[in-house]
Amino acid sequence: MKPANIIFSKIANSQRVESFRTNAALILTALMLLIAAATTAATAQTYTDLFNFNGTDGANPEHPALLAQGRDGNLYGTTYSGGTGRGGVVFRITPSGDLTVLYNFTGYINGYYPEAGLTLGTDGNFYGTTYGGGASNRYGTIFKITPAGNLTTLYSFCSQSNCSDGSFPYAPPIQGADGNFYGTTAGIGELPPTAYKITSSGTFTLLATLPRPRECIKSCGSKAPLLEGTGGDFYGTTEAGGANRCWHDLFSCGTAFKMTPQGVLNIIHNFDAKQGLAPVAPLIQGSDGNLYGTTKLGGGHDAGVVFKLTPHGGFTVLHRFLDPNYPEDGAHPVAGLVQATDGNFYGATHVGGNGNCMYHPGCGVIFQITPAGAYSILYNFDATHGAYPMSTPMQHTNGKIYGLAANGGTSGDGVVYTLDMGLAPFVSLVSTTRKIGKTVEILGQGFTGTTAVSFNGTAATFTVKSDTYLTATVPAGATTGFVTVTTPTGTLTSNKPFRVKP
Repeated sequence: MKPANIIFSKIANSQRVESFRTNAALILTALMLLIAAATTAATAQTYTDLFNFNGTDGANPEHPALLAQGRDGNLYGTTYSGGTGRGGVVFRITPSGDLTVLYNFTGYINGYYPEAGLTLGTDGNFYGTTYGGGASNRYGTIFKITPAGNLTTLYSFCSQSNCSDGSFPYAPPIQGADGNFYGTTAGIGELPPTAYKITSSGTFTLLATLPRPRECIKSCGSKAPLLEGTGGDFYGTTEAGGANRCWHDLFSCGTAFKMTPQGVLNIIHNFDAKQGLAPVAPLIQGSDGNLYGTTKLGGGHDAGVVFKLTPHGGFTVLHRFLDPNYPEDGAHPVAGLVQATDGNFYGATHVGGNGNCMYHPGCGVIFQITPAGAYSILYNFDATHGAYPMSTPMQHTNGKIYGLAANGGTSGDGVVYTLDMGLAPFVSLVSTTRKIGKTVEILGQGFTGTTAVSFNGTAATFTVKSDTYLTATVPAGATTGFVTVTTPTGTLTSNKPFRVKP
């Protein structure tokens, strides 16, 4: 199918957004204002329905369904269902939209329903989880899969007495600075949600039991991947649990927590109905060092919020979503945020907006929000080009934003989409913390013929592995700062600073 391209100019309505600066001082003449308006560039935004799932090649990429960029420049992900075994798939898709199914989940032993999406490891393989299946038949797995599609089940949950190791993982594990992988489970009923550590070869360590309400009758633990902060601790959320009661006193409202690599856990924020409740999306650390995220519910209209959280627990609501019946806003952001290279955050709401969908008012929106809280809708899903997005967007090193919608498209089974905001290419570091003398993996494009790599201005030795992947050695004298790669077409800068590990 040919992708449907819809081009938007930034003008002031829900489908078109234009932001520009003018000097509003009264001393300016009408002529000066006219000249200023005429010289303000309107940045084009292009939404593209990149690929339509049809069931056979996967269906319903649900929460969190994270996309990961591989060494080859392609994107890798999962769908919750579909495929030849109807238990979900692992897929690869090129930035232009050519999709290949790498693995079909077909039975209990290797798991089924991979809600998680994938994490790229420093070994070039991808790591993820399945919500069900495994050696214990139903409680979920952790797996490793090569870019060619060779899958290894690393661990089956509920392998320990009373399922104390955890059950029903939603999120993929992330790789920490120490090379181990860290993740969480949601739990269910009397089975506790947990945090764990696992090596790339499958050695599993239970780290902590996560907060949850005693009355939990469903998955109330953590549904989001962990975040490793700049200080080396991990941050995460639980959908329920904590000190504040919500939903007519049936459940507590959820928490944000900090955890050391050894598993010492502290709650840094208890959510409530006014400030937002049920945080199911991942936290991210912004360029200012603060944590940013969304809640699915609460916030005054019970439609969720976007929030800022300091690493020590200071909480600010940046945006309260309106009831989904209001077409000028989205509602219920199940997805989290990505901070793009323009400094703004991008996200998606599950419903709301003015798209026409059968089962709920509005099919969801893609939005932009500044660190100060200025909110704009960039695209309204309309079922034809996707509906009900649940996955957190990501930014490819080509500058474009990519994401998944759980439903809609030509077959109703969901889509892969891209949003082009006109942002320039950059390079991405697979690991942002290493000691001097260690190897750092760098993703990007146009690396053939690279002449220099530097760490905050200090030259490094490097090896070009392919046009989209190179490695560099952290040089003596390197300090914390951005990594630059000088290619034949220009210098590319990392989207995040590199930190030299003591």
